[in-house]
Parts: sequence; structure tokens; C-alpha cells
Amino acid sequence: FRNTELIYSDEIGAMVADMGFKAMLSEGAKHILGWKSPNYMYTNAINPKLKLLLKNFTLSDDIAFRFSNRAWKEWPLTTEKYVNWLNSIDEKEEIVNLFMDYETFGEHQWAETGVFEFMRHLPHRVFSDSNFEFLTPSEAAEKHQPVANMHVPNPISWADEERDLTAWLGNDLQDEAFDKLYSLIEKMDMIKNEDLLRDWKYLQTSDHFYYMCTKWFSDGDVHKYFNPYDSPYEAFINYMNALSDFILRVDNEILFNRNQDIISTYPPDEIQKLISDYEQKIAELKSLSNPELKKSLKKKVSKKEPVKKAASKQKKSETSKTKKIVKSKSAKTK
Repeated sequence: FRNTELIYSDEIGAMVADMGFKAMLSEGAKHILGWKSPNYMYTNAINPKLKLLLKNFTLSDDIAFRFSNRAWKEWPLTTEKYVNWLNSIDEKEEIVNLFMDYETFGEHQWAETGVFEFMRHLPHRVFSDSNFEFLTPSEAAEKHQPVANMHVPNPISWADEERDLTAWLGNDLQDEAFDKLYSLIEKMDMIKNEDLLRDWKYLQTSDHFYYMCTKWFSDGDVHKYFNPYDSPYEAFINYMNALSDFILRVDNEILFNRNQDIISTYPPDEIQKLISDYEQKIAELKSLSNPELKKSLKKKVSKKEPVKKAASKQKKSETSKTKKIVKSKSAKTK
């Protein structure tokens, strides 16, 4: 099992084992291994049945990141040099796990760097100048036995110097987006619409949260290089807008499904009666939009208006008379 960005912990490993997997890939992080070597098979601390294949990050990153770096003291990297490094590994160490992204070839390392030629000739050099062989993860897990448990209480990954989750989670932008997304879990359990389920998976892609990372230290340039947005804040706003639209679609789908469920409980005769009632109401509303009816209503209103005005004038005159009488009375009193 290969989790996103090689994210792993004891708890995650136990979950993977419960799913039926026999082996899992993870990062050979220094702060976890300590003096131990990544070139052995290990097991999950909770469920020892799950075998762990740990990435040799030095030899992996020599190809994935340093291959075209002219400032690197080992540049240029040749197959002969690389196999010599493999041969320098202690013979007791059983396996060297080389894990790298697909985009290593063509994106991180362009064709002009010679990386494709390097990879084309590497197998021949390995077979001719070393005792190593190539195995798939499943084959390696079948062939080799673990030497110890690996205790990983907190999640690790292969990203950044910290080798933790701070590339995707930890700042306010990432946490708010993450919490908002996964607050939909209960609603998504009610969704069967394939388009919504597909978009739900897309919204969980780790890159969205990676783009919101605000690291500006040793890994800041790496994050900016892979970020299509001008800033983490722009990435956050764009994501939240898309998520808000998605939430509306989910709510509408749930409402539609509930209405369908309610309708399905009605007997056919009652449904037909409801339809007839609504059709009658619609017909009544349409009749109110009849132009001739509107004209007749306007005429009736226009005839009554002068009467109202006359009445109002009469009231005013009566009021003025009353005032005069009051004044005259008050004058007599004086």
C-alpha cells in the first residue's frame, strides 16, 4: 500500500493492515530511524503482520532532486557512479528502496538533463557491476523478513525537511479548508450521484492544501515552484469558492433525494390528485396574467380614485371649519 506522499503512522499502518494489505511504503525519516538503516524490512508497531518498506531518501533524492543540480559536488551523476554507491552499502543491509514521484522524469528533471538516458542504462549497469536485483514492493515483502518494529506515534511523510504533515496541514488556511471539507462526510454518505462522488475525490487531492502552505524557509522555494497560484491566500480563496459551490450541489442533491423518498410513500391515486390540484392552481395563476383582466382592474381603480380625493378634501374643509369654531369659542370665552 502506498499512501499519499508516503504518509504513515502506527495508527495509519494498523488501518492499512485491517484493510488486508501485507506491506506498506513509507519514508525512512532520520528522526524516526535514529541509528537504524532504512535498508531493512520493518513492521508496524500495532500490527506486526504489516511489513514496512522504507525509502532510502539519499539515493532516491540523488535522482529525483539533485540529478541536474550543477552546484552539487557529485554532478554529473552517471550510472557507474550510482552503482558504486550501491556497492558501498553494507552487505548485511538487504534492500534499497528507491521511491520518487512520476513527475521526476520530465517535470523535476527535464529530458535535456539526460535523466532518461540515465534511467535507460541504469538496469544494465546494476546487473553487470553489482549483486543487486530489481523487485516490486510485493516481491520484496515476500522475499525478505522484517528485523524489528518501527514505532511512529506521529504521522511522517516524505515532504520537506520536517518529514511531517506541515506541507498540507498546520496553518489557519489549510486547517479551515480541511475541516470544512471533511465536515461533509455524513452528507457524502448519502450521495450516490457519480459526478458529485468524483468531485468529492478531486477536492481531497493533497495538492490543494499543499498550495496553501505558508512556509518561507528552506522549503519555501520548492512550494512556490510547484504552486500555480501567486500566493497561498489566492489558493485558499479559490479552493473555498469551489468548495462552497460543491456544498450547494450536495445540499440540492440531498433535498431532491428526500423529496423523491417522500413522493415514493404516496399511493398512486394520491399522487395523481396532488398533480391535479397543482395544475389547477397553476391555471388560476396564469389567468391572473390575462391582459384584459388587468385593464378592467385598472379602470375600476381609476374611477374610485377621484371619490377618495374628494372625500379627503371634504375632510380637510370640515377640519378647518372645526378649527374656526374652536377659535371663535375661545375668543368668546376671553
